[in-house]
Amino acid sequence: MDLNSAIQFGQLVDCVYAVNPADLTDQAGKNINAGLIGGGVAYKVIASIYANDLATDMNPSRGNSGVSIGLVLQAVASGDTVIAIRGTEGIQEWVQDAKFLSVPCPFLPGAGNTEDGFTAMYNSMIIKTVAGSVPVVKALPTLQWTKPVTTLTICGHSLGGALATLLALDVAANTSSPFDNQAVYTYASPKAGDPQFVSTYNHVVPNTTRIANRMDLVPKLPLPPLYEHVLGLSELNPVILGIPPKVLVKFDIVCEHILHTYLHLLSMMAGGTVLPLDPQCVP
Repeated sequence: MDLNSAIQFGQLVDCVYAVNPADLTDQAGKNINAGLIGGGVAYKVIASIYANDLATDMNPSRGNSGVSIGLVLQAVASGDTVIAIRGTEGIQEWVQDAKFLSVPCPFLPGAGNTEDGFTAMYNSMIIKTVAGSVPVVKALPTLQWTKPVTTLTICGHSLGGALATLLALDVAANTSSPFDNQAVYTYASPKAGDPQFVSTYNHVVPNTTRIANRMDLVPKLPLPPLYEHVLGLSELNPVILGIPPKVLVKFDIVCEHILHTYLHLLSMMAGGTVLPLDPQCVP
């Protein structure tokens, strides 16, 4: 795992969390900086991504609510392009519902099945263009890029990691150069599909880094055998073994899962500047 890249793209996902989900204003033109080396990399927001939120038994009306879910960015000094996707406020409700029904992969025949709630949310993801609201994959070639696109990285945290996984396969299967050969970074992602989906994904999108805190519940769900993880696991350990062991993060479902915990642990591994834990997660 490239720790510096993992931190940089994780920080871009964190910038998506900084946008109020109910704020449907297009963030295009906003400047963002991410990365711990040399002052970081300057990005410009090209477009916002919107979706219907994740419906749950506890809050079924959530699925009717349009939210801001992601950003499309491009590095100011190069053609490096990033799609960053956040998780949903309903992830704990999704974990509690724990139904995990599956549906056929909607964008690639023969690619197995995907989790129905994630798939419904993915199918609703759009970018607002001059032609109207357009699915992300179809919108990419039409966006007003500041420079020719040279690389594409897709990244996401929590449920956003599952959405990033679906998007990466869709982009790889249904676009052409320069978008069809991308890198993927996910953080705390649940499993997105069944073994056939995973086999297809691993073949088509091999450049994937799937980062999981071994004490985080969400990456363990949904349970096998109906669902599997894609390849590319890089595991984080919030406990340093010793006598006595040193606990780096408060043992708590939320603390072990949130993105700031992942960034803290990654920065500890990288050396240099250590990104802080949220105060309530300090052990």
